[in-house]
Amino acid sequence: TYIDFINTLPSGSNPELYGLHENADIVKCINDTGDLIEDISMIITHEPITSTEQVVDQLANDILNKLPHHFEMVVVAKKYPMEYKESLNMVLRQELIRFNRLSDEIRSSLKNLRKAIKGEVFMSKDLADVFTSIYEGKQPMLWQRKSYPSIKPLAGYIKDLIERLNFFNSWITDGQPNTFWVSGFFFTQSLFSGVLQNYARKHHIPVDSLSFEFKVSEEQQITKQPDDGCYITGLFIEGARWDSIEKRLGESIPKILFETMPVITCKPGMKDNHSTNTFYDCPVYKTRMRRGILSTTGHSTNFVIYIPLPSNEHQHHWINRGVAMVCQLDY
Repeated sequence: TYIDFINTLPSGSNPELYGLHENADIVKCINDTGDLIEDISMIITHEPITSTEQVVDQLANDILNKLPHHFEMVVVAKKYPMEYKESLNMVLRQELIRFNRLSDEIRSSLKNLRKAIKGEVFMSKDLADVFTSIYEGKQPMLWQRKSYPSIKPLAGYIKDLIERLNFFNSWITDGQPNTFWVSGFFFTQSLFSGVLQNYARKHHIPVDSLSFEFKVSEEQQITKQPDDGCYITGLFIEGARWDSIEKRLGESIPKILFETMPVITCKPGMKDNHSTNTFYDCPVYKTRMRRGILSTTGHSTNFVIYIPLPSNEHQHHWINRGVAMVCQLDY
């Protein structure tokens, strides 16, 4: 009968029917599980207030002890002055200013929170939100207002922030890195703008006539900077993988949702002189949310740039797969 036949059909549709990889079903289940856990956490009974205050106070103290020192902008300005042919000095200084604002906000709120827990200052609405967020392992809204985009939980966010601060500390101490950890930038687009400006001023070319030619590098260890452009690292690809043997995009391996991209060479050049081979214009986002708003600078708060990757498939194939690169994962 018709009912018996319908009962033999699978309860769910195969992702490949819609052009998706089978890993898409795993991602869906992970997202559903995360939403369920978040809903459950909102209705469970919390511990007694005394124990909660002790936990939050201890966590706040741990975060304060882990945060590196404030960047000394006067010292940085002397070591990396504004130069016509080195725009990355200004990029560095602007990044440090942004990170100083964020770290100052975190330190100030945590210190005031600890005082509020002891009853020394008034527990304002913002401090109450910081208290609740720390206890639930989330980023406080007060920090997000001055933070770079991130959807990591609190522990992952603090770890990521410290790694970013250490990256820039190394830049200040040891000089400009051979390979730029692109994921560590507060305003990622500034790196690419700075590299283009350096090339334009070096070769006396209008910067508006330039664009990047990207190439996935085969080198494992980068020992020096390129003559023009830069090397970047720190990107993850979702929905596909980089086939190091074929030197092109390949299908994801089942049950492997993300793969780390190798070092990528970013070489500036005239827009009309780049290769016209078969490529997939892979979008790069700061987070897996893949959405943002257009800021006053004309840049998206999430989208960074398109990086063309060699492919033997049509663009629509990878678009259906939802292939994109991200600067950070969710954990």
